[in-house]
Amino acid sequence: MAARLHRAAVAAAALLALAFAGCAELPRVEAPLAPPPEFPEGYYQQALKAGKPVYRIDPAQSLIVIEVRRGGSLARLGHDHVVASHEVTGYIAPGEGRADMYVALARMQIDEPALRMEAGFDTQPTESDIEGTRSNMLSHVLEAEKFPFALIAVAGADAKEKRTTLAVAVTLHGRTRTLQVPAEIDADEKTITVSGKLAFNQTDFGITPYALLGGAIAVKDGLVLHFRIRAR
Repeated sequence: MAARLHRAAVAAAALLALAFAGCAELPRVEAPLAPPPEFPEGYYQQALKAGKPVYRIDPAQSLIVIEVRRGGSLARLGHDHVVASHEVTGYIAPGEGRADMYVALARMQIDEPALRMEAGFDTQPTESDIEGTRSNMLSHVLEAEKFPFALIAVAGADAKEKRTTLAVAVTLHGRTRTLQVPAEIDADEKTITVSGKLAFNQTDFGITPYALLGGAIAVKDGLVLHFRIRAR
């Protein structure tokens, strides 16, 4: 049973961040994969053609980290988990106060040792445990074959604020919710970095937290997400 307990796990997904500053030309960076059909790629290409500043999010310099914590009366038998995306893809149009991005759920990383250490977790699951967690998360929790992406959209943001609260529409697991996200913006003439932290519940997006034995071993509904998004 211990193997199953260590797989108990993870939910979550995708999310967040944004903001603004200007540049006249899109850097040539290959996206990790083709965007989802509903992603507004055309909007940003038209904005660029119209001479409006458009920034491209740099996946190599951006990171989303989700902390997934164990619960239930037998929580000591399981693990907490860290789910991360190193491939956040999208654009920022600072003059429009708009940003759009997406995360491919199947490409998220599970339980990287350095991120576990940063989260303060004092255990390290085995490789087989991690693969079990990944399989369970994608197939049973996130249903990634049916809902392969998390999409994030921001509108009406003020690029001039160093500290602000962003209204962020997140589409995950077939549902869209708008979250109020405290963020810090650090911008210069060539780059912009947006960072912050938020908490949300899996059930807000119709996701059922993983549980065994009537909830004695379970993943907590509430998740904590940290993000750093850099665009250039």
